[in-house]
Amino acid sequence: MKDIIFVGKQGAGKTTLIQKLINEKLEYKKTQAVEYYPNIIDTPGEYLENPRYYNAIITLSFDANLVALVHDSTSSENFFPPGFGAMFNKKVVGIITKIDHKDSDVKRSEDWLKNAGATHIYMVSSYTNEGIEQISRLFSKQI
Repeated sequence: MKDIIFVGKQGAGKTTLIQKLINEKLEYKKTQAVEYYPNIIDTPGEYLENPRYYNAIITLSFDANLVALVHDSTSSENFFPPGFGAMFNKKVVGIITKIDHKDSDVKRSEDWLKNAGATHIYMVSSYTNEGIEQISRLFSKQI
């Protein structure tokens, strides 16, 4: 069983964050299909952007201990409907990415993630390493 599944729209920073967590070189990579890493499931952004794929997210979440809703703090779009996290039978957290960017609006992202059902919010920058250690500790906890 994987520890965590990352769910977020295209460009939210899911794959970049995963690259950082597993010490891979940071480079842009479009996730075309579900990808499995050690202890991590990475979902394509289209799975969140198109509600027809919600059933795929739910099914994939059965193989994880924790669901992480990932939101790009520079994005003015929100694809997480209110109560989105309630469809999972496990803990749901929020991860706000790109907090180092000049156009970052962390408060907006935090509000959206809480409204979606995230019980705890983590804030990260894959480039400055801010918050990366907190996310890494999620893997060592039994949630």
